[in-house]
Amino acid sequence: MESLLRLPEVERLTGLKRSAIYQRIERGQFPRPIHVTEKAVAWVGSEISHWIHSTIAADRREVA
Repeated sequence: MESLLRLPEVERLTGLKRSAIYQRIERGQFPRPIHVTEKAVAWVGSEISHWIHSTIAADRREVA
């Protein structure tokens, strides 16, 4: 089952703060949130997980 993550959980999982997350979204470097209500957004859990794994893999390739 897919999960929806609110901002505090995304911050905890990624180690990024709100401003860094939104800057990366603007640059196309981070998953966009979805609107769950008129004023509330959440991120798709699998997209955040994929971003984390991709970031780790990219870092490992740079080091090698």
